[in-house]
Amino acid sequence: MERRAIALLMVVGLALLSLPACHASVDLSDTPKVENGVTSSKVGTDTTTLDREKESIRKARPGAQEFAFQAEVARLMDIIIHSLYSNKDIFLRELISNASDALDKIRFLSLTDKTVLGEGDETNLEIKISLDTENRVLYIRDRGIGMTKEDLIKNLGTIAKSGTSAFLEQMQKGGDMNLIGQFGVGFYSVYLVADYVEVISKHNDDKQYIWASDAGGAFSIIEDTENEQLGRGTLIKLHLKNEALEYIEESKLRELVTRYSEFINFPIYLQTEKEVEVPVEEEEADAEKKDEEKAEDKKEGEEDEDDDGVDDEKEESEEKDKKTRKELRKEWDLLNDNKAIWLRKPSEVTTEEYQKFYKAVSRNTDEAISWSHFKAEGDVEFKALVYIPTTAPYDFYDKYYEKGARNSLKLYVRRVFISDDGTDLLPRFLGFVRGIVDSDTLPLNVSRELLQQHAALKTIKKKLVRKVLDMIKKMADDEIKCNDENETDKPEEADCKKYGTFWTQFGRALKLGIIEDTNNRSRLAKLLRFYSSKSPEKLTSLDEYVGRMKEGQKQIYFLAGMNKEEIKASPFLERLLQKDYEVIYWTDVMDEYMMQHMLEYEDKKFADASKEDLKMTDKDEKEKKRDKELKEEFKDLTKWWKKTIGDDKVTSVKVSNRLATTPCIVVTGKFGQSANMERIM
Repeated sequence: MERRAIALLMVVGLALLSLPACHASVDLSDTPKVENGVTSSKVGTDTTTLDREKESIRKARPGAQEFAFQAEVARLMDIIIHSLYSNKDIFLRELISNASDALDKIRFLSLTDKTVLGEGDETNLEIKISLDTENRVLYIRDRGIGMTKEDLIKNLGTIAKSGTSAFLEQMQKGGDMNLIGQFGVGFYSVYLVADYVEVISKHNDDKQYIWASDAGGAFSIIEDTENEQLGRGTLIKLHLKNEALEYIEESKLRELVTRYSEFINFPIYLQTEKEVEVPVEEEEADAEKKDEEKAEDKKEGEEDEDDDGVDDEKEESEEKDKKTRKELRKEWDLLNDNKAIWLRKPSEVTTEEYQKFYKAVSRNTDEAISWSHFKAEGDVEFKALVYIPTTAPYDFYDKYYEKGARNSLKLYVRRVFISDDGTDLLPRFLGFVRGIVDSDTLPLNVSRELLQQHAALKTIKKKLVRKVLDMIKKMADDEIKCNDENETDKPEEADCKKYGTFWTQFGRALKLGIIEDTNNRSRLAKLLRFYSSKSPEKLTSLDEYVGRMKEGQKQIYFLAGMNKEEIKASPFLERLLQKDYEVIYWTDVMDEYMMQHMLEYEDKKFADASKEDLKMTDKDEKEKKRDKELKEEFKDLTKWWKKTIGDDKVTSVKVSNRLATTPCIVVTGKFGQSANMERIM
């Protein structure tokens, strides 16, 4: 047994001696080593890591210059690589944004020197995205200004310390990586999905170079002698991680471009594979045979010209019998065909274009009921195109108080999508508004939390609210003009019906605005519509109510209930109606809660007909004297009644002049909840 063991050990020893000598070393420092143009950052020995290291070694280029990343860049990429951030989608937005900037630069230069654009395809200012599914590589190509060797080192190896530091500081506080581009470090988001990146770039003033890095602490640059010459521009190759293979799917890329880069100024193309039917190629012998047959047919045709119809039928039959086969062909699909019409002058945009754009930006099939297209100038400049839908979103009121539940206005900076959280731009009650806000001056070197508090955004929000309310007011004014018999310049019939449609869908939103927005409460009050005792079948406004008030009337009377019929039959209104006072009928569950925040209108106080101390201002001295005598006459009765009912049940029992036929009613105290409010609660 011992001899067998010894023999086995000897065999193993000889086997080891036959292997090439190898040396293992472990680098415990934080900075990855750079050897022979290959960067490595060994964090484990799993299969994926080893495969990637082999691929990186395979891509090593002899003669490439090695450069170390700036220390803060290395820290930044370490955060990105090991990030658990779920929304990796933003990498494509950042790359397309950078490509758009490069295209803008070359276009600007071409204004004074057209030769910078080159000739042929080089003059096409575009962005192209293509895939290599077999090798898990995503390509993004632009024909922008390109980068020189110095640019590659400066732009991709070192970055402004302020932007990097600010981003790192926010990330340490648990910031949102979605804003990476707002710190000028958007390119590095590629390492959310790729573990090896190559940037091939050609500038008019330099040769074509390859920048490459696996984010291990260093990058290499070498003159490109292996790829096709770009002419001008940049090609980025992303070697995707195993967990990011969804980004080599056409549908995913199409979705991301549509969401984030739909309104980029330049066309964005995606290379797709499509199945098409092509005719089967015949062998040469068959082709010759067909030629002979055609020659004979031609001869026969010359002999008998009357047979033309037969020949035609023969040719049609041959065409039908042609064989076809299915073949996969690559084509370029345009992804951003929706143009940024908000950049054009309103006078240049047609109604059809506005409606088409609304459907694209809102993902709605209905048309908008109204819109406003404007440019704001001053301390903060921005362009906006805002729409009011015809119908309210199905969950608008159900999710009214849910954070981030709405997807209303989209904020763009230089046509690049930044946010669709409408709460940054409009108050909650206007969350039904859809559209675009695009600013070239909005600062981007701040976090989302600071952005929300920034004075520029507050200015934008204030101007947007004013514009939206003006748009709503115009619809309301058109309705009033249509109903005015003395009005000569009446709006079109379609415009006359707009506010009625709007009020049906969004009236409750305006009531919420009266509750929440103290600054615009008076403007919103003018937009209210309701039924009243003098307008029981047609909606009326507070201005119309005030115009019908009796001489000397100082209060606006209202009563809340379940419906008009219930309110009209209420004993609370007996004397008011008898004296021809107009009473507003509030029938929505929100109305009475709204009235707790709206105490007066045009210096006229509101008076709830169901509460005590209701005053009517048309009493004469004789009536006042009679009321006083009645109270004194029944003083003992009211005291007895209060005592009999109990002090814990009623606060007082009074003789009232507000009744006509009903002997007695129970009213609410001045500061108490009405019976209707208690029912609602």
